[in-house]
Amino acid sequence: MRIANILVIAAVLVPLLGSAADKGHKSTLLQYDKQIDGIISQMTLDEKVNMLHAKFMFVSDGIERLGIADIKYADGPFGIREEMQPKGWAGLGWETDKATFFPTGSALAATWSPEMAYKYGTGMAREARLRGKDMILGPAINIQRIPTGGRTYEYLSEDPFLSSRLAVGYTKGVQDNGAAVCLKHYALNNQENNRGTVNVIIGERAMREIYLPPFRAAVEEADAYGVMSAYNKVNGFWCAENDLLLHKILRQEWGFGGMVISDWGGTHSTVGSIKSGLNVEMPDQKYLGQALIDSVKAGKVSEEIINQRVREILRVRLAIKPIPAEKANKEMTSQPAQQKIAYEVASKSIVLLKNEGVLPLKLENKPVIAVIGANATQIMASGGLGAGVKTLYEVTPLEGLKNRIGDKAEIIFAKGYEPVTSRWGRKTPEQLEKEKQEKELTTQKLTNEALELAAKAKVILFIGGDNRSVETEGSDRKDIFLPSGQDELIRKIAEVNPNIVTVLTSGAPNDLNVVNKVSKALLISWFNGTEGGNALADVLVGNISPSGRLPFTIPVKLEDSPAYALGNYPQGKKNADVFANLVSETDPAVKSQIKKEETPKADPNNALYSEESLVGYRWFDTKKVPVMYPFGSGLTYTTFKYANLKTDKEKYGKNDVIILTVELKNTGKIAADEVAQVYVHRINPKVEWPQKELKAFSRVPLNPGESKTLKLEIPVENLRFWNEKIHKWDDDLCKIELMVGASAGDIKLKKEVTLK
Repeated sequence: MRIANILVIAAVLVPLLGSAADKGHKSTLLQYDKQIDGIISQMTLDEKVNMLHAKFMFVSDGIERLGIADIKYADGPFGIREEMQPKGWAGLGWETDKATFFPTGSALAATWSPEMAYKYGTGMAREARLRGKDMILGPAINIQRIPTGGRTYEYLSEDPFLSSRLAVGYTKGVQDNGAAVCLKHYALNNQENNRGTVNVIIGERAMREIYLPPFRAAVEEADAYGVMSAYNKVNGFWCAENDLLLHKILRQEWGFGGMVISDWGGTHSTVGSIKSGLNVEMPDQKYLGQALIDSVKAGKVSEEIINQRVREILRVRLAIKPIPAEKANKEMTSQPAQQKIAYEVASKSIVLLKNEGVLPLKLENKPVIAVIGANATQIMASGGLGAGVKTLYEVTPLEGLKNRIGDKAEIIFAKGYEPVTSRWGRKTPEQLEKEKQEKELTTQKLTNEALELAAKAKVILFIGGDNRSVETEGSDRKDIFLPSGQDELIRKIAEVNPNIVTVLTSGAPNDLNVVNKVSKALLISWFNGTEGGNALADVLVGNISPSGRLPFTIPVKLEDSPAYALGNYPQGKKNADVFANLVSETDPAVKSQIKKEETPKADPNNALYSEESLVGYRWFDTKKVPVMYPFGSGLTYTTFKYANLKTDKEKYGKNDVIILTVELKNTGKIAADEVAQVYVHRINPKVEWPQKELKAFSRVPLNPGESKTLKLEIPVENLRFWNEKIHKWDDDLCKIELMVGASAGDIKLKKEVTLK
């Protein structure tokens, strides 16, 4: 779809979306409907409405007299939040609610392993049930549209296929173990700045092909029981009352049988919300409490609608067995089995981007290793805004290195820089000037200490990156430069000792221009959970080979990324001007309302997604924009050979499955995992496509010298596009090139086949 068509669709075609869509799956939750008929018949209107809003901060009401328990929610997607006051955010100060901090979303995605996602979900469910929780507020599966996104660390990937496979694994892992998921944030919650007011303007095709697939996959393939509506608007309608998203797509097309809860404070109406498909207003009852009862009595909402919303909640309540209060919170939440899962995910997520022969670390003759950087001791389980984890323990990088190296080397540590911390409240000019002077003195002192240690060491481990105060819910980063003067510090270190291994503990992309140049090796180790330090140390010393792959593209500079390159983000004057011009040029309905002498104005809260489907690597490849590191990148301590790419046929019908095989061999001397990736390039399509798109992948462990023949499948129906003219999925039968490689930028083999 062309850019100029976006506003026409937003204004004219939105009500038609999904009207001729494919039928979704049949939810297993429907099996409870006959039983639910009997329950609803015994309920009063007040009891029904009480189920449709919060009872406490993380609890919604059941029906005690009918034996229906309350629903208890667990925040958030990477660890079970501490027990809090019923109507507040303060903790209760318990000891047994210390949980396992699982690696955050981008770390999980870096494993490129649905199996790991399933284990992750299993661990989360076990801890939720120990605490008596019914529904986990996760996974968080929005597409990483902008590198600066405050919750990029919490989300999975810039790619909808990778995100979908992991979302399905996570969902099944949770629900196979007795808890429900709540997929979030539905939909298009791709920025934190102005998230409660922003209106996403997007065309049908981009929405269907890029932003909705993870939600669809989790619903249709994993039968997700819960969905959380996002704060933002989509094409003019709040997500919590968006009939297109909640009713037509989610329930009618995909066959979702469960319940939709609002994000906390994300409800904006009574009639619109309940009719469109919102089940529970959290964390209060402003709209779905007495106001809803009044609307029923006034004839604005039928009791049949109320019954349907209650039915959808009861389906989940009957599927998820409540934990009696006397059995919950009797054991420590974090337990060895879950800690082991956290370690496995962390160890498989670490991405090695560069290695000039300095890794694994050489520990002969007891070398002096200087560990420099505040992130060597920084706790990542909490910080900033949003869900944190009161973790039982968290192994930092410095602790992990000491655990694994012991007396095989002399480890010396310097903080190097002062980390960013969350600061609230206003300060006088005098206070700010004093802080500035103190900061300058502290920076100089820390720099001198770091340089002194660097001069003594054989190798330097620079542990930098962001922290949870830098990447935080509620606000996006202003840039992607390393905070706290890290670039300047590492430049000075390199002048003293060039033997630098840089480890960035970030959840999102950073500008790597400086560290990439001065480092002999470069790794990304994420906000990597309870066992993150041990996992990192095992990779650095060679106990295991690094095997993570980037779940997003790292650009040369932020301005190269699509939303920034097009002026679509941040939303300001440039965005407003683009929006206004498009409105005045393409939308007759809007144009007719604008007087000729007036200059069109635009709300800076309008987020224009004019890059359409060109998100992440799709943009960089199609526009031929160089990147620092491509999507899917990651090295190991060995080498692999790809050979003999074959397909089972040369021509495929629209109902066929493309089966391809490729031989993969570990040609080195160290056991390691490779992630073989399959991209599809259209040769002679009838509609526009990105240069290539990920459509299959396989994570494969191989011993030295071992070969395996991989079999990967791509259903032709997964190559369809959303046809905006007929409002349904359509086939683009053309010649395609299957591209197999180690990343989006490292294609090893190609083969052409025909879709007929």
